[in-house]
Amino acid sequence: MIKANNLSMVYGKDFKAVDDLSFEIKPGEIVGFAGPNGAGKTTAIKMLTGILKPTEGNAIINGFDIVKEPIKAKESFAYIADNPDILLQLSGIEYINYIANLYKVPMETREERINELAERFGIKDSLGRPMKEYSHGMRQKTMVIAALIHNPPAWILDEPMTGLDPTAAFELKQMMKEHAEKGNAVLFSTHVLEVAEKLCDRIMIINHGKNLYQGTVDDLKSQHPGEDLEAIFMKLVGE
Repeated sequence: MIKANNLSMVYGKDFKAVDDLSFEIKPGEIVGFAGPNGAGKTTAIKMLTGILKPTEGNAIINGFDIVKEPIKAKESFAYIADNPDILLQLSGIEYINYIANLYKVPMETREERINELAERFGIKDSLGRPMKEYSHGMRQKTMVIAALIHNPPAWILDEPMTGLDPTAAFELKQMMKEHAEKGNAVLFSTHVLEVAEKLCDRIMIINHGKNLYQGTVDDLKSQHPGEDLEAIFMKLVGE
């Protein structure tokens, strides 16, 4: 459902932010994308979502090439960026409706979905206010609601829990599980290894744009007996 084939991104003459990265996320899977700051996670996600055009390789979302069939590919995924400070002059509900209009979500469907998601995130009473008055966490919740409004099969989330309070983070994790249980796919980047360990079917670890590990946490631990996940991670990334 989400597939990267030999993705590379070169900045300038020779800086490879992502270096020949390949992976596949199947229906029903939650996959965590881990790595230190500057590892290339956000660049890889921007190539998957069509924000950046790969220098080499390609990305396939739900069967559609993100470069060759961008509209069909983008209709197939929800994307949450690593920065929620977007169109802050709009109110929360204006922003959500703006995104819903782009995806041609029917009015009855969107109202039901907005109510459900706003209730789960506890911001229903705040959606009429300008987003510039929101806290970081409230902006993040609004971005999540807008991203999920068209209920696509693939979710691609870049640090989605940053700034969320514990209740909202719990709700988002539950929603990821529910989405995967319906045969959909979730890819999310995170710095919190404990979250990846508890939530993910598999994890991917990269550094300097290169793949270091892809597989289950249990398999990773079995390769490093007696070490906890944090120590293994530090060893892999060379910190």
